[in-house]
Amino acid sequence: MSTDINLPDVLAEMTAVFARYEDALVNNKVEVLDELFWDSALTVRYGAAENLLGIEAIRAFRIARPADGLARRLSNTVITTYGRDFATAMTEFHRDGSTRHGRQSQTWVRLPQGWRVVAAHVSLIDL
Repeated sequence: MSTDINLPDVLAEMTAVFARYEDALVNNKVEVLDELFWDSALTVRYGAAENLLGIEAIRAFRIARPADGLARRLSNTVITTYGRDFATAMTEFHRDGSTRHGRQSQTWVRLPQGWRVVAAHVSLIDL
């Protein structure tokens, strides 16, 4: 099994998908964010100030969220793939003018439509 962790081609795919997600996030490309989350009532996103259960709650949050102040810098990003169809992406982020340090974790699964976030968590801590 250990030889199936971070297969180079799968890791490259997941790294590109994660970069696409990040671009959509900071540029408020709601349609891309919606595409990259699993279209299911089982999808979960625990945010810094909200608990979103199911894709409909996640969509409503994305549509209502202000589009300003989304730029951020990432650090300590770790993407790990397990086999060909499962991955995690963990990163830390910081926004200019904020004293809070963000952390983001995502669980990705390759579905027939492509890679999709099935669970996500965002939290903020004071440094």
